[in-house]
Amino acid sequence: MSNPRVLCLGEVLFDCLADQIGLKLEEVKSWTPYPGGAPANVACALVKLGTPAGFIGAVGEDEPGKQLVQILQDTGVDTTGVQHKPTAPTRQVYVVRDLSGDRSFAGFGKYDTSEFADTRLQAQQIPESLFIDADFLVSGTLELAYPESEAAIHQALKLAEQYDLKMILDVNWRPVFWQDADVAKQKIQALLPRFDFLKLTKEEAEWLFNTSDPGAITYRVNSLDGVLVTDGENGCAYCLGENEGKLPAFAMPVVDTTGAGDSFLAGFIHQLHQSGINSLREAETAKRVVTYASAVGGLTTIKPGAIASQPTPAEVDAFLADHQL
Repeated sequence: MSNPRVLCLGEVLFDCLADQIGLKLEEVKSWTPYPGGAPANVACALVKLGTPAGFIGAVGEDEPGKQLVQILQDTGVDTTGVQHKPTAPTRQVYVVRDLSGDRSFAGFGKYDTSEFADTRLQAQQIPESLFIDADFLVSGTLELAYPESEAAIHQALKLAEQYDLKMILDVNWRPVFWQDADVAKQKIQALLPRFDFLKLTKEEAEWLFNTSDPGAITYRVNSLDGVLVTDGENGCAYCLGENEGKLPAFAMPVVDTTGAGDSFLAGFIHQLHQSGINSLREAETAKRVVTYASAVGGLTTIKPGAIASQPTPAEVDAFLADHQL
């Protein structure tokens, strides 16, 4: 897909989901790989909703890497920004699930976290051409954990500032990617003033700010146009412009929550791209945008896998027509 309007920077990987739920890592008998990685999930969900998106990241020159790039391309995601690393494997993450479908990250198999291809993303190889026509840059924080990919994040932010893109940070805190949680917190907090929107879970908000109140966070980081705080089945809270609110979650027959937050963010950006940021000044519009995002996130939980389960615009519209928060 040419001229992506949203660029998603970070990791693409396989989530290896435990086939047996409710068991510990060492007790699991078999695993099923699903394509994932938060920025890749956001890019795919955006394209499915109708907003052109591109992915910037690195994979190994191995079978998993080839499969993931093919999935991105088959979905319609622009892969001009994908780098291929012959000496590093494509990341695979092992994910165990509890009896209610909630997942937790259980490690990386035989590799150390710093050995994977996504950590080798090169700043100088990020195509400047992608930024010329784009409107948004979405970045995670996992690549801050590694020197080369950290430099790539800073280069992307520099290009985004140069071409006047709106920048969205998805905190996506995963301790297993980091050696030191305090270093992680410092690096993430140092980046916050460069972003326009911040999306984080309730746990991440409390970890970074000692509060999950989006208004308080917006006040603390006074460069932000908006803050979204998600809390799974408890819904979400938001501060967009001058408008603050809380929305309950839609009741869903949950199968797998992997990627639900990424779909939520994609739904938000899709609406933002259609309506324009200035529309968030209207309380009803802000609420409608977050309601749409909640529906996209909720619909992603009713099937396994982060990308395969993402809804189409027709499915979201039909769901919203039948369900009111």
